[in-house]
Amino acid sequence: MALFVNEPQEWWAKLRLQLQKWSRNFGRLLQQLFKKLQRFIKQQNQNSQNPQDWQFKFNVVMSTIRTLVLYGVAFLLVLGGLGVGLGIGYFSGLMSHEDVPSYTSMKRQISDMKQSSELYFADNVKLANVKSDLIRTKVTADQISPYLKAAIVATEDSDFYEHDGVVPKSLIRAVLADVTGMGTQTGGSTLTQQLVKMQLLSSETTWKRKAIEVMLALRVNKYFSKEQILSSYLNVATFGRNNAGQNIAGVQAAAKGIFGVTAKNLSLPQAAFIAGLPQSPSIYTPFTQTGTLKKDYSLGLKRKNVVLFRMLRNGDITQQQYDDAKKVDLAKQFLQKGTAAQQNVKYGYVYNLVLGQARTILIKQLIQQDGRKVAQVEKDKALYQTYYDSADTLLRQKGYRVDSTINKTLYDGLQDATSEASANFGPSYTETAYDNNLQKTVTITEPVQVGSILLDNNSGKVLAFVGGRDYDESQVNHAFNTLRSPGSTMKPLMVYGPAVENKVINTQTQLADFPQDFNGYKPSDYGQTSLNKFVSASDALEHSYNLPTVNLYNYLLNKTSVNPSNYMKKMGINLTAKESSELGIALGGTSEGISVKQNASAFSTFANQGERVQPYVITKITAPNGSVIYHHKEAKTTVFSKNTAYIIQHMLHNVVTEGTASSLKWRLNFNTDHVWGKTGTTNDNKDIWFVGSTPGMTLASWMGYDNFYGNQHTLNSSASSANLTYWSQMANLIYSQQPSLLKLDHAMARPSGVKSHQVLSSTGTAEGNLTVNNQSFDLKGNLVTALFNDSNPTAPSEKFAIGGTDKNYQLFWDNFMGKHNNYGVRLNMDAKGNVIDGNGNIVNEDDNTTSSTTTTSTTNPTTNVIANQTSRSATSSSSSASSSSSSSVASTITPAADTTTGTGTTPDTTDDTTQTTGTTR
Repeated sequence: MALFVNEPQEWWAKLRLQLQKWSRNFGRLLQQLFKKLQRFIKQQNQNSQNPQDWQFKFNVVMSTIRTLVLYGVAFLLVLGGLGVGLGIGYFSGLMSHEDVPSYTSMKRQISDMKQSSELYFADNVKLANVKSDLIRTKVTADQISPYLKAAIVATEDSDFYEHDGVVPKSLIRAVLADVTGMGTQTGGSTLTQQLVKMQLLSSETTWKRKAIEVMLALRVNKYFSKEQILSSYLNVATFGRNNAGQNIAGVQAAAKGIFGVTAKNLSLPQAAFIAGLPQSPSIYTPFTQTGTLKKDYSLGLKRKNVVLFRMLRNGDITQQQYDDAKKVDLAKQFLQKGTAAQQNVKYGYVYNLVLGQARTILIKQLIQQDGRKVAQVEKDKALYQTYYDSADTLLRQKGYRVDSTINKTLYDGLQDATSEASANFGPSYTETAYDNNLQKTVTITEPVQVGSILLDNNSGKVLAFVGGRDYDESQVNHAFNTLRSPGSTMKPLMVYGPAVENKVINTQTQLADFPQDFNGYKPSDYGQTSLNKFVSASDALEHSYNLPTVNLYNYLLNKTSVNPSNYMKKMGINLTAKESSELGIALGGTSEGISVKQNASAFSTFANQGERVQPYVITKITAPNGSVIYHHKEAKTTVFSKNTAYIIQHMLHNVVTEGTASSLKWRLNFNTDHVWGKTGTTNDNKDIWFVGSTPGMTLASWMGYDNFYGNQHTLNSSASSANLTYWSQMANLIYSQQPSLLKLDHAMARPSGVKSHQVLSSTGTAEGNLTVNNQSFDLKGNLVTALFNDSNPTAPSEKFAIGGTDKNYQLFWDNFMGKHNNYGVRLNMDAKGNVIDGNGNIVNEDDNTTSSTTTTSTTNPTTNVIANQTSRSATSSSSSASSSSSSSVASTITPAADTTTGTGTTPDTTDDTTQTTGTTR
């Protein structure tokens, strides 16, 4: 029996194909014999001169044929017995693993007249019914015309009042037709079976479902009267379209929508017409999907006459009634075109998101039920569309319940915060554009759009989001469905996280921030500048410097075995090999971009001690029978060690306290001791980001123009400040409504593998003896605390940093020894990455590294190094490009916030920008 239970569909399919093959072969054999017999008879008639000889040969042939036929009949009997035995075993095996529904459950389901599924916010708060054009109105048995009841029975199931829910001979006929492939399959479904299919089963078309259908039909027939079954069927069966073009189900909706009368007052010909519709509603319905009458509705009228004849044959009407009903011109009784009522949904973004994700879940289930693989079906657009339509129909016409994670209170709060902050987002542009879909020029308005998402770090629940400024103006969900360049928010994910994980850096590892040509790629810091010195990894991330980040990523790719893209994949972001190989990716230069959901989810990895929790929206889906057919299962992936998560949290906390997001310290209404985050800005201020976390939640916000019509609108220089203000307003609202969600008192405990060591602020190494330029000395100076991932400081070295050329190190050591040079003096660069002077002229590389400056030297080389290292430049920046890109756009970073393009600094914004490798969208 295990064979039948474990693989019923595959087993039966193979057996059915084999039986069909045997049947075809046997049929071909008989056909060949008869053809040979005809040729033999014809030949004998022509050639035979001895009738007795001819008759003898004929008798021999007929005897042979008779023997073959007898063997064939015996074979079919044996085969049939085998098939019946296997069928019974198959059926029994299936039923032994099926739960038998209770009377209460069946009663609820067969009488359930819900038009569509129900969608819910979290905590059992109703969101909406799924919009459906299926119109249905429930009526009782005494509100249905007797003519209609008789017509349906005579047409669909003439033995309805005699059988026990199924008709064995019809089932056998249908099975034989399917097994042998001979003749057409008649289906063999009674009204009871049809009711079971519509109300108790899914749309799965397998032999298993057919077997369950038979079992349920017998059970329904046992517990419910024929009148109950018939009235339930008439309330749920589909009847085509009404005069508004809407799909109709139930006889009341059919009567009102086609003839404008109630189901109780239908005339005989009207009842016969409606009774003929269920066989093929789309063909027999008189109305189109717009509600107008078809040019040719004669098939429906002919079907009406067939129904009348069957009623006459069944003894339901007299000959006179039959003749009179046939003469009625029903076409004159069809309603004129009507208008369907509009169905409005208040929470458009939530409605579309929940419905779409529920549909995707059902699509996967339907595919798997058919024994197919989802990935293979997705490659076949036509086949996938079939499953899409089936799942969509289930949600729109069945009584499913879909529960989501979206908290209505938090969602409403984020929308209010968005409205409050929108005045500072930036200007809207009204202009004309050519619409390819409409094929005409239209007037459009391009506002600054936003997309935000709130995640529960521990569970992965999407608690709330902002899909856009106004759903009525744009239905694009900018939190889930748009892909944008992530800018410098990519740095901790793609560069610093993997580097700490693999013990390539500690928080005070020195990184080169000098102008450099990476095989044609010449990045710069914000404002097209370079700090012209070495900076610590912590400072580089804190102020979002680009050049140190590119140097570190270049080192990971070419000097280690680390593959940063593997970490990104674990965090839900798949990058191509080409993207990963280009240095611009370190600054967010993706070819396609990522969604706000992806960015928030990846970032939450650091809050989850290095584990990424798969984000989700659908908690569970409940079928009409009350069974839970889907329940979300938490999926975790270990990306980084706890040591790395703790260290990156520490480094990103500096972004909030001293770096590009330091304005949050006075914008937030709660203590920022356990808040960390990262700003991000792309070229020309096309995209502005901030992703921030507390121990309990991650909140990501994006801002930019859609530019769907090919426009190139960009945000202004204050956009980064506006985005941080917007983020803080949302965070304050969350804190005011659910302070426990932030878990501000649940800071991550420091893992034992995180080691603290004192290192030199100038080199990031331990103190010790060192020889440089044939001069030996003890390297000492200002000591700072560095966090290590279970490792120790390195010994002093002439080339102590990551990145930098020989001339860069010579510049450093010359300055260290007391020589007057421009080490630590910010350099200006042009768009091609060349160093330029105040007049815009390109500076020779030797002049860049040796020219005198106003930097004051001291007689103590160690003190001089310390002085240069502790005096930060007032601005920083990030600009990125792919190695294949010929242009570079700079951005600015001040100790306050983060923006993109522009020159100079803004009072409370610090910027980092990135150039993408391809079109950002």
